[in-house]
Amino acid sequence: MTLHLATVAPAAMLGTYLIFWAKGTATHRLFGKIYMILMLITALSSLFIPATVGPQFIGHFGWIHMLSLLVLVSIPRAYYAARKYDVVSHKFSMAGVYFGGILVAGGFTLAPGRYLNQLFFG
Repeated sequence: MTLHLATVAPAAMLGTYLIFWAKGTATHRLFGKIYMILMLITALSSLFIPATVGPQFIGHFGWIHMLSLLVLVSIPRAYYAARKYDVVSHKFSMAGVYFGGILVAGGFTLAPGRYLNQLFFG
């Protein structure tokens, strides 16, 4: 869980920067690559964290793990779209990663009974 939190926190900050500031610059490309690597590590590490709230599948995974799969599929798609200058596909793939992988998944981690809820709210 430590690796997961250590990669998602900077990824959330980088993702916010990337969405709201200039696109296509050298800085955007560099931060984008770092963001993609952090999100891939975040998604992969989440697969080792068992679901403790709600139903479990295969004795380990929960619904929130579906968002990890979204990230694991969307990051390579976004990377190859950017390499082919397919800005629209890149934009939608990365928006899905940010909103699904950061905002929605992050929101679910604050649900009652989850670790971050206990950490932040007692």
